[in-house]
Amino acid sequence: MITGVDHLAIVVSDLDRAIETYKAILGIEPRKVQEIPEQEVRMARFSLPGGKIELMEPTTPDSGVARFLQKRGEGLHHVCLASDDLDSDIQRLVGEGLEAITPEPQQGSEGRVVFFHPRSTHGVLLELLEK
Repeated sequence: MITGVDHLAIVVSDLDRAIETYKAILGIEPRKVQEIPEQEVRMARFSLPGGKIELMEPTTPDSGVARFLQKRGEGLHHVCLASDDLDSDIQRLVGEGLEAITPEPQQGSEGRVVFFHPRSTHGVLLELLEK
């Protein structure tokens, strides 16, 4: 079952500069800064009441995030919803006609994840996360 919004992810071209900007905006330090080789990104996560903001910088020039940045520029990349039963939610959403980008969940920075293609979610890249 979907239990809420986990985070909003923003693609940036310079993570260190973006961290400074969001520290000034939010008045807090990022909770986590790390590289995620499987997703070819460096990310910083800011925790707020009710959700998180995740900044992502591509680490390779040909990754999906790099292609997004080249095509669309910096900005909102995806919305992540929390799931308490990822396998069941994937089955239900695929049954409703949503298109999973990968056939099986992958390991993300905080748990198992799956992404759904924007063409099946009204233009928004949607991530489901099970911690």
